Amino acid sequence: MHKPLGRWAYETLTVPGYMERFAVKRGLIKSMGGNAGLAKLATTYFENINVDAEGVFTGSYGLLVSVQGNYDDTGKLAVEVTQLKGGDLATFLDSDDGPTKAMESRKRWSGFLDDATGYNAKQRGDKAKEETKKFSKAKSAIKMAHKSMDLMKNLDQETIDKANELIASLQAMIDAGTPPSEGQVKKLDKLF
Repeated sequence: MHKPLGRWAYETLTVPGYMERFAVKRGLIKSMGGNAGLAKLATTYFENINVDAEGVFTGSYGLLVSVQGNYDDTGKLAVEVTQLKGGDLATFLDSDDGPTKAMESRKRWSGFLDDATGYNAKQRGDKAKEETKKFSKAKSAIKMAHKSMDLMKNLDQETIDKANELIASLQAMIDAGTPPSEGQVKKLDKLF
């Protein structure tokens, strides 16, 4: 359980300047009209919306000092959020409508994510866990392949080359932040 940094629980909600990526329900980006539709959606949740030439929107609301987002090339919602912290947050929360506006900020953030991804909070969490499992399985398969190649002395060069090719492919996906499919991992597992 998170221990609040101050007297308000809101002080632990968002890490400033951290880019997050969320899975998006199939077909949603197209039906929304891509980044232009996302920017239009952002106007219903945030204030001071600006859109750059690449379709990345920037806005704010309440304790969310800056919300920047777009649909990336991999079909995910990429957002970077900066929220008030320290003395600025304390001043904000001590104002007459501070706690109310902080709750409204969280409500708007959550509603935006629901509409922009097509998933509710639980589904987004499940998708993130699913991706984490895929990365973990791929990393495990790579380790096992290296171990198998070290231990098995009677492997032919063709199998070793194929294994190295599959390892490089999986590692490239991991490095790019793209979760490898179960089939790609199984190809490597089947070699040994």
